[in-house]
Amino acid sequence: MILGTEEKIMNSNQPLAFRMRPKTLEEYVGQEHVIGRDKILYRTIKADRLSSIILFGPPGCGKTSLARVISETTQYKFYKINAVTAGVADIKKVVEETKNFMLNPTGKSILFIDEIHRFNKLQQDALLPFVENGTVILIGATTENPYFEVNKALISRSMVIKLNPLTEENIYQVLKNALERKDGLGEYNIKIEDGTLRKIAAISNGDVRTALNGLEVATLTTPMEEDGYIHLTDEVIKNSIQNRKAIFDKNGEEHYDNISAFIKSMRGTDPDAAIFYLARALNGGEDPVFLARRIVICASEDVGMANPNALVVANAAMQAVHMIGMPEARILLSQAAVYVATSPKSNATYKGINQALEDVQTKDTGEIPMHIRNAPIEKMKELGYSEGYLYPHDFPGHHVEQQYLPDKMLGTKYYNPD
Repeated sequence: MILGTEEKIMNSNQPLAFRMRPKTLEEYVGQEHVIGRDKILYRTIKADRLSSIILFGPPGCGKTSLARVISETTQYKFYKINAVTAGVADIKKVVEETKNFMLNPTGKSILFIDEIHRFNKLQQDALLPFVENGTVILIGATTENPYFEVNKALISRSMVIKLNPLTEENIYQVLKNALERKDGLGEYNIKIEDGTLRKIAAISNGDVRTALNGLEVATLTTPMEEDGYIHLTDEVIKNSIQNRKAIFDKNGEEHYDNISAFIKSMRGTDPDAAIFYLARALNGGEDPVFLARRIVICASEDVGMANPNALVVANAAMQAVHMIGMPEARILLSQAAVYVATSPKSNATYKGINQALEDVQTKDTGEIPMHIRNAPIEKMKELGYSEGYLYPHDFPGHHVEQQYLPDKMLGTKYYNPD
């Protein structure tokens, strides 16, 4: 297993994921929707006519690798900083060097900022004038939705590009390349079934870094057998790679996307999808009480009068979840979510209250009829309060026709059962 030369040993000290980063667009795997040969990003990189861009997508989808490809192809001086450790002083230093004709005859530079969402407003504002006048071509990378996290002025001056999780086929191809390339694992005598390699791609859930790290750990921790090969079996891989990685951040965009999908699945009467998004949220560390509250809201907003008992079940589940906690709370949440999802639906009360609120906020709705006003004092009755009120329980069927809405609202319908 020990490589034969000092150079190989030094190279092996770098993680496989780092060694396998592409240097050219031709080596880059995936994201064909933005860097395919007929796409604008491919053409601008090839022509070295790049304008400011912000790349956002989940971990391991190739944001930093794309920046590296640009750094290898551009004529401009390329700077890389990380928003976690950098500050305004680092930006000023890049600008000063860019404007120094002796250091940079082009007068322009490309600045790659990893995790740009970590820059605060002051730091982003410091960068803005130099992006605006073209001194700095910005490449920002973030796992968060930039429309929520990045200065709107920077957004308006940049091309926002969404990178998708790599497909299993993309990751499988990268793993194949890693096994063949000498700067990858090509110097090792490895035997691995094609199906096992594809299992690694599946477990990584779109994160090529996770896949490569798992393959490397398996290789470096498995002894060579008598036949001179390192045999990487399904069992070896299972013990070498972390559990299937969930693309979920309970504090980021995925939180909002996942809870939206959870609610819409219950509303859409799809219990399987509701359970799936519930599991995804719980696996990502979502607060179970928060999930219970969303089920309660859905029970009233989307089920409503079609099955009033859904609200009872959902509310009971929320109280029980609060008392019991995880991991047992998952059972209660699943039951409540399925009950709401499979219930008949009516949003009549939801629409009714919304329309009524709009009317009282925007219209002259008139006065409450005198006969249904309260008259706790005898003198108020002399002024007409409560005069003529008909007590429904004194009539057959406990009902009697009388006016309840103000004169100006007569005939208005808010509750329209469906």
